[in-house]
Amino acid sequence: MGQNHRLGLGHGHELGMGHAHELARAHHDDGHHDHHSDDLGLGQNHEVDHEHDFDAHTQLDMAESHELAVSDSHGLAHDPNLDITVDQSQELDVQAEQDMTIAEPQYVVTPVLHARSLAIQPIHELTVGQEFPDVKSCRRALRDAAISLRFEMQTVKSDKTRFTAKCANKDCKWRIHAAKLPGVPNFTIRTIHEAHTCGGIAHLGHQQASVQWVANSVEERLRENPHYKPKEILEEIHRVHGITLSYKQAWRGKERIMAAFRGSFEEGYRLLPQYCDQVKRTNPGSIASVYGNPMDSCFQRLFVSFYASIYGFVNACRPLLGLDRTLLKSKYLGTLLFATGFDGDGALFPLAFGVVDEESDENWMWFLSELHNLLELNTENMPRLTILSDRQKGIIDGVEANFPTAFHGFCMRHLSDSFRKEFNNVMLVNLLWEAAHSLTVIEFEAKILEIEEISQDAAYWIRRIPPRLWATAYFEGQRFGHLTANIVESLNAWILEASGLPIIQMMENIRRQLMTWFNERREASMQWTTILVPSAERRVLDALERARTYQVLRANEAEFEVISHEGTNIVDIRNRCCLCRGWQLYGLPCAHAVAALLSCRQNVHRFTESCFTVATYRKTYSQTIHPVPDRSLWKELSEGTQNGGNKIEILINPPKSLRPPGRPRKKRVRAEDRGRIKRVVHCSRCNQTGHFRTTCAAPI
Repeated sequence: MGQNHRLGLGHGHELGMGHAHELARAHHDDGHHDHHSDDLGLGQNHEVDHEHDFDAHTQLDMAESHELAVSDSHGLAHDPNLDITVDQSQELDVQAEQDMTIAEPQYVVTPVLHARSLAIQPIHELTVGQEFPDVKSCRRALRDAAISLRFEMQTVKSDKTRFTAKCANKDCKWRIHAAKLPGVPNFTIRTIHEAHTCGGIAHLGHQQASVQWVANSVEERLRENPHYKPKEILEEIHRVHGITLSYKQAWRGKERIMAAFRGSFEEGYRLLPQYCDQVKRTNPGSIASVYGNPMDSCFQRLFVSFYASIYGFVNACRPLLGLDRTLLKSKYLGTLLFATGFDGDGALFPLAFGVVDEESDENWMWFLSELHNLLELNTENMPRLTILSDRQKGIIDGVEANFPTAFHGFCMRHLSDSFRKEFNNVMLVNLLWEAAHSLTVIEFEAKILEIEEISQDAAYWIRRIPPRLWATAYFEGQRFGHLTANIVESLNAWILEASGLPIIQMMENIRRQLMTWFNERREASMQWTTILVPSAERRVLDALERARTYQVLRANEAEFEVISHEGTNIVDIRNRCCLCRGWQLYGLPCAHAVAALLSCRQNVHRFTESCFTVATYRKTYSQTIHPVPDRSLWKELSEGTQNGGNKIEILINPPKSLRPPGRPRKKRVRAEDRGRIKRVVHCSRCNQTGHFRTTCAAPI
């Protein structure tokens, strides 16, 4: 032929076994009329040897290399509209082409180029005498062939010595039989009866496309990209195999492969004791303990804190801890508890993690007890901490029991969310935040009066909560400007993904994130040339700029009177306090204090809290969180570290709680919302409660 031609079946048409196929005949004219190959493609290209003349007995190879015999009664109808240029040196038997017809129903071939064709599929050849190592391999090969050829099969008999299957269409005579060879485990296809007469399946799904088949189909893709979504799996299977599956099948197939990669949820709990040993072995000084129910050995609690975090918090961080939690999305649910500090630059500094089977007052008491033991073991004098949390009773009782000298404040994020849901007024919420930020009692009371003018109920709701627990003006501890402890929201980018993994994988994700943070922040601090960390340096420079306009009067070597357009403030540089309370609350000299220090030629940087210096910041991240080896090496490493004797293996079973069916909730439920009475809905059609107008079933 002088040029390439393509004969295409219309989209959705089936040739033989129900595939949408393309018939292509290509001729390469190189000036010598050499004919290297003509392609006849059914889902993929097949080469035909042109050393002999093209005649009416040309064989068509199917997409899976199944042989399709073309008889006189099954040919391809000739389309007179197709203009085929025949090279003079090549003879084409036109009559033979005209004798080729398509099996019923008959289609007219048109030169249409499909916008999207089926991707090339693997070869699935089934022939008499073909051998398989066992019956499973035989069944798997037959299943793949059925999916590729778009027919469904039904198993007639399957045991250790025989396998027989037939076409699922009762009117189709296709049947295959395989049996075990004597003396060897191999299976051999003995007979294949007749060709298919059913024309293949007409629906989108496929009976043989099981969850395991989906898993095998996407295994390589998931190895390359573990974040491959079920929706993308469905799209690829439809593109490659031309079948449509349910989202649940794709999701379960992915879960099956991911379980093979990362281990099952059950195995994660079983290996927890070994994991804790490896954490303590690779990170000396760390704490990693797992506890099971003494009655049935079911998992109850896990506590992990790395030595690098302990050292950094005790020696260099602000004496401030935030407590929070998030519900796990894994198979056995549970809750992840956090205790997080704040470094000198204001970033989160995770100190300890706890995993419990459920959130309860008892588990919070246990977590805070472990936290107390951790700090008590690593410092002679327990620092007087400030702890921020929500208003859950278990946390309040746990703080009072384990940290009696600590200042306990409520997180404003949790408090304002509860207030918003109660009154649903943006102005009231803004005034609540302004009251919380007020530095003096006078400013605080003024904001509460504004709230009372708008809503007396809102003011009463606020006054029921002691202001010493949440308002800056009344709080006795040092919060360094932190009013919230919304740790989960800050860590949401990666903690949400980790919360759905098996427990060891989740803890490893957390460890890797901390390891990366420590290294990145350690390297970044080496580039700083200032005395204070960047955020503190900016705050001091801003105070210096404002202090230039203030008038300073000195009373003695320590007391100063600073006059500004805002009023008069008294500064005591010996006790590091100012009447505006900014110096005491934030740990950095306020503008009034800076003006007083400049007037007596003092270095402002010497009057900041040590946690804000670059030297202390570097100390915060001076220690390293070391990697934990792969679990395949745990047994060998554990045996190498034992000094004789038999080590008692601790058995940990999965908890009894199972995740309910359906997609896991993405938005967490706060403690104060649990048990809340739901709003009663009212139907405007029948005047009854409990449903809306759109769902009303009352007769008209």
